[in-house]
Formats: sequence, C-alpha cells, structure tokens
Amino acid sequence: MAKMTKSPKRAGSYTLGRGGFAKISAVEGLRPSRRMESDFREFDRKGLSAEERRRELTGKYVPKG
Repeated sequence: MAKMTKSPKRAGSYTLGRGGFAKISAVEGLRPSRRMESDFREFDRKGLSAEERRRELTGKYVPKG
C-alpha cells in the first residue's frame, strides 16, 4: 500500500484536481479544446511537473503583450 503524505495547507487554499475541474467546468458548459486535451496528454507522456505544465500553458495560451 502506498504511503500517504499530507501536503502543506495554506489558509484559504485548495488544490482542485483535473477530474474535479472537468466536472465543475462541464456544469458551467465549458470544455477544453481538442488542442488543449492533446497538450495535456503530451504533458502526461513527458511526465512534466506542475511548474513545467504551467510554463507550457502560459507560453502557449496567454496573449503576449
């Protein structure tokens, strides 16, 4: 059995996982584009860290200016 560790808690913060985010987004009528879903699969394949994923998404989807 895998050992469970507790992550540090910050007052008023909560980390929402991909599954939970997808369910909430679906209720709101939001869906990721095929391109974005492809990006997430690629991130999983490469084993990118959360920071690396943020950097990739920011570079690709945040307007420069």
